[in-house]
Order: sequence, then C-alpha cells, then structure tokens
Amino acid sequence: MQPTITAPSTHERHFALDYLRAFITVLVVAHHAVLAYHPYAPPLGSFGAANMFWAAFPVVDTQRWAGIDVFVGFNDTFFMSLMFLLSGLFVWPSLRRKGAGSFLRDRCLRLGLPFVVSALVLAPLAYYPAWLQRGGEAGIGGFAQAWLALGVWPAGPAWFLWALLAFDVLAALSSRIAPGWAEAAGRALASRSPAVFFAWLAAIALIAFVPLASLVDPSAWWSFGPFFFQTCRVGLYLSFFAVGIAVGAWGIERGVFAAGGNLGRRWMLWLNVAVAAYFALVALFITLLVTNGKQQPIAGLSTATLAAFALSCTATSIALLAIFLRFKQRRSAVLDSLSRNAYGIYIVHYAFVSWLQFSLLGASWPGAAKGTIVFLAALALSWLTVATLRRSGWIARVI
Repeated sequence: MQPTITAPSTHERHFALDYLRAFITVLVVAHHAVLAYHPYAPPLGSFGAANMFWAAFPVVDTQRWAGIDVFVGFNDTFFMSLMFLLSGLFVWPSLRRKGAGSFLRDRCLRLGLPFVVSALVLAPLAYYPAWLQRGGEAGIGGFAQAWLALGVWPAGPAWFLWALLAFDVLAALSSRIAPGWAEAAGRALASRSPAVFFAWLAAIALIAFVPLASLVDPSAWWSFGPFFFQTCRVGLYLSFFAVGIAVGAWGIERGVFAAGGNLGRRWMLWLNVAVAAYFALVALFITLLVTNGKQQPIAGLSTATLAAFALSCTATSIALLAIFLRFKQRRSAVLDSLSRNAYGIYIVHYAFVSWLQFSLLGASWPGAAKGTIVFLAALALSWLTVATLRRSGWIARVI
C-alpha cells in the first residue's frame, strides 16, 4: 500500500517545481562537464568561424568515457524542453498581475541583463581555454582579435536566456491579442487525467518537432551576433513553453500538476513509460545508423526516429514531473539553497567547467574520473559564487 500524500498549500506547492528546476540545472552542469570526455568529441581543429565545433566542445581531452554517450544523449532528449515548460508556468499569472509593460520590463531585467553580461564577459572567459588549446598565444590581444573576427559572438548556454525573453515577448503580445487563449488551452490540457495530458503534449511535440527536423539538419544552429538557437527545435521549445503557460493559467494547484493528484501517485507508471520510450528511440537511432552505413535506407525510418525523439521528450518530462510531485513533499535546507541559486548557477557555470577541463588536460586520469571531478567542482564553485553575489540586494533581484 502506498502512503497517503498530503497536499500542501499553494505556497508550499511551488517548491516541488523549484526543486525540479534546480535538478535540471544540475543536469546542465553535468552535461557540459563531461562533454570534453565524450567518446565522439570532435578533433581539435582550429579556432575560427570555419570550424565552430569548439563552441560546443571548448576543451577536448584525449581521455574518453564511453558511458557519457548515453548520459548526454538522454539529457539532450528532454532537459531544455522541460526547462521551457517550467519557465512558462508562472508567466500568465505574472502577466495578469503586472500587465504586459511591467512584465516585460521585469523580464528584460531578469533575462536581458544576465544575457548581456554572459555574452560580453562570461562567454569569452569560458572560451578562452578553447583558444589556448587550439594553439592560440596566451594574452588578451590575440584572443580578442580572433574572437571579433568570428562574425558571430558565441554566448554558450546563455542562448536559453534570450530565447526565453523572446518567448516572453510573444506571451505578452498574445495576452493583448487573445486574452483568453491561455485559460481555454489550460482547461483542455490541464483539467483532464495525466494520460490525456500526455496525449495532448505528445501530439503537440510531434507536430512542433518532426516536420521541421525533417527539413533541416538536427545539429544546425541559427546564429546572428550573440543570438544562437538550435534550428530544428524552435517549435518544440516554443510549444512546451506555451503548454506551461496554459497549465499555469488554468491553475497549478487544481490542474494535472496538483499535489497529491494522480500524476504524482502514478510516478512509477510514468517512469516505466519514459524508459520504454527512450529505449525505443535508441533502438531506432541505432537501426538508422546501421542502415545508412550500408546504404540500405528503410522508408520512413528517419521520420520514425524523429517521432520517437518527441515521444521520449514528452514521456521523460512527465515522468520527472510525477517523481518530484510525489517525493518532494518535505522542505530541505540544501535543496532550498540550490533552488534559490539555480538560475545564477546556470549563468556562471560554463566558465568554471571549461577552465577545470583545461586544467586537467595534463592528468592521465580516466575520463570518468575527470568528468566527475569537473562536475562536482564546477557545481560547488558556481553555487558558492552565486550565493556570495546574491548577498548584494540588486544582484539578488536579478538572479
């Protein structure tokens, strides 16, 4: 018999979602920390616009770790989509409370200012080790010249900030053009059973992702100046953000995410669905690689793989929501601190990651050991840095 879950108050209810945001932030740090040791990390190449692999792999180590492929691949299916969904949950109540103008001013402060700081200061700091490892001379002059000659301005993980700000602008415009759309969509999406919500979200993900991903290279990124975005996922991220808005407009405490509801109680079911969906994706992807290598394409296999990606993204997102709704019913001082500092950790961690990876290049330790050390050290240093910075009142208002 499962223990009874007592529904917390509305204020207490939010901390389960805050903990989930913090958990995803930790996954982001881990994701970047181990990329230097990925078994399929690209060769070093040169530091320049002709070869931008260094933007995703600032440091590449000779020590590799086979297990990273599974971890990174799994993360990539869901974690940013779920982050956009969570980011949309409180948009509509904030719009209703502040109005579009005040809402956007607040978003520009909370998202725009950190993006500018990230692009101008933190990203060059994070990518300087990439310049050094690829033969650049130590010193600001040569690096600055090479950086400005790129024609673009890689901002690293800060792409999420400008994309979220752009989505917030669309949300504010929609509140003026169609003031009732979010509540109506929320009634259709969030007032039903978790199974119906899963069906809706899966259908939306399939429509938003598969057609576009069929037309463009899934690894291609659109860029203009410091603005980067993975082209094939713009519809997926926007649709998850819109679903978050709809759920929040209907009311988190009375919708499918309600504490003590069926979603949290059936967490094991959704975990099994997520595992099955991911294994189906892996099986299809391996089959696609094998058949393409033998020049024996199977009709519809590529589309089926893209569809499996969308379904895996949906299933894992719902499974994690269910798990955190089920088990995060008690407050934790450590998790509260992590939650308060998670946004800042996301902003600053990349520089710590790349410099730690660079500092370990000479060590002969296995890739697993290096990746673990970089992850734990980057998380701790980012956490400490942000907690210290937030002692300043104006910084705390931003991050």
